[in-house]
Amino acid sequence: MTMAKHVNSICKSASLSFALYKIGRLRSFLDQPSTEKLVHAFITSRLDNCNSLLYGLPISEVDKLQRIQNAAARLVTRVKGRCHMKPVLRQLHWLPVKKRIIFKILLITFKAIHGLAPDYIKEIIVIRKPTRLLRSSSELLLQPPPTIALKTASYGYRSFSSAAPSLWNQLPSFIRSSQSVDQFKTSLKTHLFTLPD
Repeated sequence: MTMAKHVNSICKSASLSFALYKIGRLRSFLDQPSTEKLVHAFITSRLDNCNSLLYGLPISEVDKLQRIQNAAARLVTRVKGRCHMKPVLRQLHWLPVKKRIIFKILLITFKAIHGLAPDYIKEIIVIRKPTRLLRSSSELLLQPPPTIALKTASYGYRSFSSAAPSLWNQLPSFIRSSQSVDQFKTSLKTHLFTLPD
């Protein structure tokens, strides 16, 4: 359940390191937008694949993936190795790995609420229906699962059924009330950039 083997396999995968190496060899012949497209196609897509499963991992595991993203950002921007990466990622408008994981969970949640996700995901999401009429009644909040349903104390909170309501209910109401997927993605990304790491 630590997902350490999975994270290590992503980091050590031949295709990922080979892609970085090959793009690095071509970098002097490419402009920045073209390099960024290659990085998204061969590296970022690999980091984002099923990354919602990595929610709640120890920082040491997420940092391994963050180092891959940092190397890709250095390749795109041609900054030196000792340069601080947070401003570089912000300049590229790339969310750090930890926030990318949160972004993916919340995007799946938004799609489930609006009927755009598969049925097995929609069944997990329960919209909170307050027993009394309160000011917050008009807000679109989710019902967290009962504590008994979270099989273990240490891993239960990492499940989608627990993480999705927790993260969704923390969002500002203007983001939760977005009318389209594109509007939601834009607002959410901006919001995540403002949060501390």
